[in-house]
Amino acid sequence: MVQSKEITSEKLDKYFSVTDKAIKKAKSAISQSPEKKKAAEDFLDMAERYLSDAKHFRSKGDYVSAFGAVNYAHAWLDAGARTGLFEVHDDELFAAD
Repeated sequence: MVQSKEITSEKLDKYFSVTDKAIKKAKSAISQSPEKKKAAEDFLDMAERYLSDAKHFRSKGDYVSAFGAVNYAHAWLDAGARTGLFEVHDDELFAAD
């Protein structure tokens, strides 16, 4: 398999799609534990903000910053899943299981 060293529109499409799906799944799987719910909402908020930033960067043609921001967004989701803030069991969208 040949790997591209470029951040293409197609690569961004893939990462945006996966992160959008993960956000939707995380929203429906916020821990109801009183100790975890607030933190889960904060993690989700950060993920959504980074995804918004990524979309902004992309619209400006700054693919490098868009790629970085969408990965930060997904990292917040992965961290939330890993720590049990999001009660997800999906090893395709999250690096938690």
